[in-house]
Amino acid sequence: MNGSNYSYPLRAVPGYYGSKAGIQIGTYVASNASDEDLQFLQQLGVEWAMLIVHDPALHTAEHYKQFQKRLANYGIQIYRVANHRVHNVEEITLNLPGRDAKVEEFCTFLRNLGEAGIYYNTYAHMGNGIWSTGSTQGRGGVTARVLDIENAKGHWNGKVFEGEFTHGRCYTEEELWENYTYFIQKVVPVAEDSGVFIGVHPDDPPVYALGGVPRCIFGNFAGYQRALDIADSPNVGVCLCVGCWLEGGTVGMGCDVIEAIRHFGNQGKLFKVHFRNVSNPMPAAWQETFIDDGYQDMHQVMRALREVNYDGCIIPDHIPHMVGGSGTGLAYSIAYMKALVQAVNNEAKG
Repeated sequence: MNGSNYSYPLRAVPGYYGSKAGIQIGTYVASNASDEDLQFLQQLGVEWAMLIVHDPALHTAEHYKQFQKRLANYGIQIYRVANHRVHNVEEITLNLPGRDAKVEEFCTFLRNLGEAGIYYNTYAHMGNGIWSTGSTQGRGGVTARVLDIENAKGHWNGKVFEGEFTHGRCYTEEELWENYTYFIQKVVPVAEDSGVFIGVHPDDPPVYALGGVPRCIFGNFAGYQRALDIADSPNVGVCLCVGCWLEGGTVGMGCDVIEAIRHFGNQGKLFKVHFRNVSNPMPAAWQETFIDDGYQDMHQVMRALREVNYDGCIIPDHIPHMVGGSGTGLAYSIAYMKALVQAVNNEAKG
């Protein structure tokens, strides 16, 4: 096997992965999840939680520690805490009034994570949300997100972004880079001091300028690499959303998703992976699919992760809605992912 010998950063955190290494399974967990919800995840063999906390009052180190204790009763550890107030922040991305306050709020969040012993955070840098055209029906009538770039709106945290200029004017790529540089230079020292690793999520969708806002940084391979070079920190890397990379496609992103995994993986810069598929790349309209129903052979994606000795969490994301409730699609996705992990581990041993 031609893999990297790089030791992933979180592996160096004592006890963070327990005794297990390699590709591990996680999913989103609401902070108010019921005991039955958590038992269901335990039955599926979920190892990690992406804990979603909506109430600002609960974003403290003490509350994070309380959540850890509860989840531990079900054999689940917290990999990441989702804090939508400091994720896709237009004030930061576009240098709007209140930027410094938002940067400081993000830094406080990182400090709380570090104090609670949670050493990873996913961050997205989109200034006008995640864009879509609503939903459509897929295989067997499942409901899934669809995007037609000619008829789309951005959504984030209850806010809608639409029109030719979502923020009143057209922004330049130079402005976006200046704003990112300002932000990351403020954040890196705090992340390093707190021991927290930041994986940056791709723009969704990538590449296009949407509503007058360029997606030049985390919408293609070259932008990603430039952003990591600017950060110049072992604590800043990639949350690779396979689905977003597939949305852009090889032409739009500058390389295919397998090449991206090998590049960032061999740098030890893959911190987390969103394991999902889509029907086709842009510019044509596309829809989200189940893992086995899109244009990418996800076995090859999992094999690439194994080849670079990826040592971290993968999660299902944007799961199409099946009959039987939300747990049905989650169970299907987790089972499929676990089977692929077993397959590539066995292939590597062979």
